[in-house]
Amino acid sequence: MKSYLKGGLAALLLLAGALPAAAETVEFSLINNSSQSLHYFYTNPSNMDDWGDDLLGEDGTLEPGMQGTVTIGDGSDQCEYDFRFETGEGAILEVTNIDICTLNSYTLND
Repeated sequence: MKSYLKGGLAALLLLAGALPAAAETVEFSLINNSSQSLHYFYTNPSNMDDWGDDLLGEDGTLEPGMQGTVTIGDGSDQCEYDFRFETGEGAILEVTNIDICTLNSYTLND
């Protein structure tokens, strides 16, 4: 009986390893291919209403033509996120339902 239990647990562990990774901590490249400087970048899981903290930080700016590494480490197990970008020139862009679990880079264009 114990060998059946061990075999079942091993199969569950293998199956769990085949599932998509949870989004608990995700890193990707953010590329500013726009003509404006990016001053604020907010994210939140798509099933929530409140934006998180500015991921560029207090002194962070991503100038046109530059790129940086973004880390989303809010502990959420969601893959679908919304992004909010605010530029120094006053433009605001919101993009919804980005799958961050498969995201390697995100390019911001005009």
